[in-house]
Amino acid sequence: MRDPVLTPDEITQALEQLQGTGWTHRDDLLVRTTKCQGFAGALAYVNAVGALAEAADHHPDIDIRWNTVTLALTTHDSGGITRRDVELATQIAALSEGQSADG
Repeated sequence: MRDPVLTPDEITQALEQLQGTGWTHRDDLLVRTTKCQGFAGALAYVNAVGALAEAADHHPDIDIRWNTVTLALTTHDSGGITRRDVELATQIAALSEGQSADG
């Protein structure tokens, strides 16, 4: 069964809960850009995000540019942002405390 896509109002509420964590809404994605301590720091961050994603059986799109990591969350088989994306974004935000988010 597919997860229901959040309404625009539900996405706005989710972003209010994620306020200050660097997550933004772009098209059908939750997006966050994080600066890390060099390339090794970016890889370590991605590995930590990967562990959360594997545990949730929900996987972000990841772009690494030297010390900058951009994550994009959407539930592809549902066609948009679902509660699962918000839950993973919340976990990543907690993991990312101490990293700078350039949302």
